[in-house]
Amino acid sequence: MQQTTFRISPAPEGEMDPSDLIPRECFTTDDRREVCRPFFDTADQSVLTGVWECAPCRMEFEDYPVHEMMTVISGSVTLTHADGRAETFTAGDVFFVAKGAKLTWQITETLRKFYMIVA
Repeated sequence: MQQTTFRISPAPEGEMDPSDLIPRECFTTDDRREVCRPFFDTADQSVLTGVWECAPCRMEFEDYPVHEMMTVISGSVTLTHADGRAETFTAGDVFFVAKGAKLTWQITETLRKFYMIVA
């Protein structure tokens, strides 16, 4: 049984697991490091929480696949909306992306974030 209460640490104890959410061709530098440390996932994967870290990359989303709330621990990400408006988020910023959003996601400096996803 999973714990029902827990501390989410910006520097999780133990090793972070490799992750493969970002296609290799989307990375913008030779660094293609992408790791994750889940803290809580429901059995049906409809709710996911943890820490994710990724090297600089750029991805376009026609239809963001989930509702996601994020807190930037370190690094920087810029979201450019369909109307051309760009927002940059850095350490300490909390932001939300709604499922279905059309946007470009560009990590400009290796990003480490807390995430809570609702599918």
